[in-house]
Amino acid sequence: MADEVLYEVRDQVAWITLNRPEARNALNKATRDGVRDAFVRFNGDDNAAVAVLTGAGDKAFCAGGDLKEMADTSLRIPPRDFMVYLGRTLKVDKPVIAAVNGVAYAGGFLLAQQVDLVVAADHARFAITEAKVGRGSPWAAPLPWLMPPRVAMEMLMTGDPISAQRAYELGLVNKVVPAEDLVAEAQKLASTIAGNAPLSVQAAKSLVYASAEMGWTAALDTGDRIYEKVYLSEDGQEGPRAFKEKRKPVWQGR
Repeated sequence: MADEVLYEVRDQVAWITLNRPEARNALNKATRDGVRDAFVRFNGDDNAAVAVLTGAGDKAFCAGGDLKEMADTSLRIPPRDFMVYLGRTLKVDKPVIAAVNGVAYAGGFLLAQQVDLVVAADHARFAITEAKVGRGSPWAAPLPWLMPPRVAMEMLMTGDPISAQRAYELGLVNKVVPAEDLVAEAQKLASTIAGNAPLSVQAAKSLVYASAEMGWTAALDTGDRIYEKVYLSEDGQEGPRAFKEKRKPVWQGR
């Protein structure tokens, strides 16, 4: 893995850290490749049940694409695999949390948008700044599913940032915490999820995204299909058995 992205597992939680604080963790090629490699590694890491994506330093989660590199390469339309897009270019069944420790602009906003849960420091800011530099944000198409469409429209058209608190009020962020508590709170949330039955957790993630694609009845039918393997799994028997025996369940993920 590139030095621009770090990977560390702490108690079943894989911490993936953008490591270019001097460049506000901007996404140059090495960083984009490193993020993709980190999530591929997470997919195959049996010791990691949840991933947390964050940035080094206390100023920026990720300031977006490296505009200097874009200028040097005369980048026009980014190819589909320009950077990883979870659920689109890379399937990740396990949950992913963003611990947003500063500005999340442009490509940084994309990273926060594509994860499953977001914990933000109280000084964090979110913006889709592409309109200010003449670039595009087609990746923001799912945004009206995450926040009111007119707010999404405003963010796309103005390029102006919103605060972490405003993002929380809109439902884009799950929790806002003091900056000094961000790592501990993200680890706590991740550990809570990691302690649950893995097949149930992964099914929950699948259900939420699948339901975004369909209507009420179809979503219920899809939920039946998604959860069938959960009910039929060994863990599906282990949970009630552990409750009856007054002990902590031992999950097998099967």
